[in-house]
Amino acid sequence: MVAALSPSRASDFMQCPLLYRFRVIDKLPEPPSSAAARGTLVHSVLERLFDLPATGRTLAEATALLPAQWEAMLEVEPELRELVGSEPEALRQWFEDAAGLVERWFTLEDPTRLEPAERELYVETELDGLTLRGYVDRLDVAPTGEVRVVDYKTGKSPSERFESKALFQMKFYALVLWRLRGTVPDMLQLVYLGNSEIVRYVPDERDLLATERKLKALWVAIARAASEGDWRPSKSRLCDWCNHRALCPAFGGTPPPLPEHAADLALDPSRSGEASPDDD
Repeated sequence: MVAALSPSRASDFMQCPLLYRFRVIDKLPEPPSSAAARGTLVHSVLERLFDLPATGRTLAEATALLPAQWEAMLEVEPELRELVGSEPEALRQWFEDAAGLVERWFTLEDPTRLEPAERELYVETELDGLTLRGYVDRLDVAPTGEVRVVDYKTGKSPSERFESKALFQMKFYALVLWRLRGTVPDMLQLVYLGNSEIVRYVPDERDLLATERKLKALWVAIARAASEGDWRPSKSRLCDWCNHRALCPAFGGTPPPLPEHAADLALDPSRSGEASPDDD
């Protein structure tokens, strides 16, 4: 068994231990989301754009990538087609909405002046027997050696009240990179396409050591919940968007019986089918 944690699963447990159980242990299906699919499409276009020479990284070229990247997504997940339908007008609107997000990115960054060191970089390290892993959207390394970790978000930037939650994911990546490379990244950058805003944060060792302590404590809590089978719900405003309210005791529901080897599944997400982390 490999004890493993990604930013998504860590956030799930912090939001609601029962949600962690539903996703990692029970593997309950969740309907595809139009917003999530559009986000994946835009991410793939921004990744593929850097395959082109700098002078070719134009808005027109980026927009032209949308249909092919969408078809590539449909080959893997044909059910996504139901989100859009086959009517020409619906498909035109789908690409238009995605193109609008891509266009906003061009107002925030100039791809002709960027040469990412890595794109969709898989990072993994071990922390006292716990594997931390995730995917970094983009890693920039300046000629003078400074490292910038970049993550694209197709939604709007959060209020100050919720900004720390967004930065947690970036500090997670920074911690893993620090442990892998021995150097704290110089800049963490969240690019919000929903409202054309960039949030930057300069981490230091103290920040990342605090993140490390938080992850260790979080894993102790997950291990305790797994050993006791105690996955209690935690009510919040986010419950309004949960796909599993009908099964939640906080709303009068009853969770399914815990499967065999539930504790092992809880501590090693790869056993439940999560072979790689899913972070957006």
